[in-house]
Amino acid sequence: MRTVDLRPGEDTIRLGQLLKLVDAVPTGAQVKDVLFSGTVRVNGEPEERRGRQLRRGDVVSVEGMEDVRLG
Repeated sequence: MRTVDLRPGEDTIRLGQLLKLVDAVPTGAQVKDVLFSGTVRVNGEPEERRGRQLRRGDVVSVEGMEDVRLG
């Protein structure tokens, strides 16, 4: 499992931003397609909202990629 640290002073990050940060999608325009494909899970639950606020300790899974935990 890969850990991604939030910047100092930040408590959250949006799911769409995280997917771009970890190279799950090459561009922001493709985030919606990946989310609606049903391959993204947050803490084990399917997620389709690109604006979902993620916090430290959340685990994001994308089919075909290593899981990511926010630190």
